[in-house]
Amino acid sequence: MAVILRILVWRSIAVLALILGIIGLLLPIMPTVPFLLVAAWAGGKGWPVLEEKLLSHPKYGPQIIAWRQHGVVRRRPKVIASVMMCGSATGLSLSPAPMLVKLTVIGIMLAVATWLWLRPETAPAADNPNV
Repeated sequence: MAVILRILVWRSIAVLALILGIIGLLLPIMPTVPFLLVAAWAGGKGWPVLEEKLLSHPKYGPQIIAWRQHGVVRRRPKVIASVMMCGSATGLSLSPAPMLVKLTVIGIMLAVATWLWLRPETAPAADNPNV
């Protein structure tokens, strides 16, 4: 019974992340790949068929594999995420939210942006056929 429950939890996480990724395809303000990364990760724990489909996808599969193997985030998503965080920080700073909330949230976004820009943009040369 516990095994079935565990599989259902992982599949639920995978489906939710997949749905959010699909929404991200339709809405420019919502990302796609991070949700597909979560869907593939959860699928690997409870739905190997879904994981394999995501890994073999012609557009998103290579991005998921590059993330798993080398932590690669391409430049375009970095720029988009940074611009979105700057817009959010600006909107938040102009809001009537308490100063502590503003500073905390903006600090978290700054930490995430820093971490994101420290990620490699390409796989090492030995693993990257485009180099």
